[in-house]
Amino acid sequence: MKSPASTSAARDAVDLSAFTTLRLGGPARHFVVAATGQSCVDAIRAVDAVGEPLLLLAGGSNLVIGDGGFDGTAVLMNSTGFEIDDGGVLHAAAGQDWDAVVARTVAAGYGGLECLSGIPGSVGATPVQNVGAYGVELSDLLRDVDLYDRRLGAVRTVPASELELGYRTSALKGTDAAVVLSIRLELRRDGLSGPIRFPELARALNVDLGARVPAALVRAAVLNLRRVKGMVLDAADHDTWSAGSFFTNPLFDAVQAAAVLERVRARVGPKVAVPQYPGGAGRTKLSAAWLIERAGFARGHPGPGGRVALSGKHTLALTNRGDADTEDLLVLAREIRDGVASCFGVTLAPEPVLINCSL
Repeated sequence: MKSPASTSAARDAVDLSAFTTLRLGGPARHFVVAATGQSCVDAIRAVDAVGEPLLLLAGGSNLVIGDGGFDGTAVLMNSTGFEIDDGGVLHAAAGQDWDAVVARTVAAGYGGLECLSGIPGSVGATPVQNVGAYGVELSDLLRDVDLYDRRLGAVRTVPASELELGYRTSALKGTDAAVVLSIRLELRRDGLSGPIRFPELARALNVDLGARVPAALVRAAVLNLRRVKGMVLDAADHDTWSAGSFFTNPLFDAVQAAAVLERVRARVGPKVAVPQYPGGAGRTKLSAAWLIERAGFARGHPGPGGRVALSGKHTLALTNRGDADTEDLLVLAREIRDGVASCFGVTLAPEPVLINCSL
């Protein structure tokens, strides 16, 4: 029986830092490039046949890999291609660059994805994370996904309603039992955005909340807002050498939210305006960035030896300043997590997937 390393497009001991936006992580014992959905399925079946651990890679934007790397086979999903059918449904392969898809839909006169502009990574990762920005989440548009079910050894089409999509999570997150091969999204055929829900974006567009705006205008505004925060990838800008937002915005029910707000105001001031947003199902979402800043961590706050730091543009991004290792990043993440917990009794949860490392 062939080992995964002996299949086509396979290599040994490949440094994984080149495949993450943080540019961090040790080597994979075996590494396979899958150029199509079928070759991805074939590679996974080969891995499973010999009992190897599996790590799926694509854009690498929501991933922290330990310095020890990965003692198994990493499969790089490099499948590309997307199209919009006559009904305004977008079909996209898992390995396709996400922002290229968003740009093409807007240029073709379709709305729906414009608020998700500039998010790094691949199409296949979007339902796993239920990516979202500026008041829109993928779950607002996702119809279904094609995935390879490793337990059944079969490709299945699964409707969005069965994916347990929630705030930055899904039934696919934290498990490698199923692998997304392609997705389908229902776009807006009138070329307009959905109702603008996020105050910062409404101000940038000079419109009222709830207004619908040409998708191209919203995309331009979102990209500008993300660039200001260092959230659009730029190899020359170390503020973008990150995994995006490192911590999720915490969610609380009404009782929990009241207690947290009381603690925050007792420390920061009784009249302080604490940013709050609807979190769905009667919950309140607080801004992790705001809590981090009020706990004393300013933009640019350094980690060990200055090799890592909070972004100089946005306190939710932990950045590699060029010569860091993963443990440097984790030390900084622990300092921030523990500092916010000490000040406000709120334990921030990491958003990226952690491989062979932990907080």
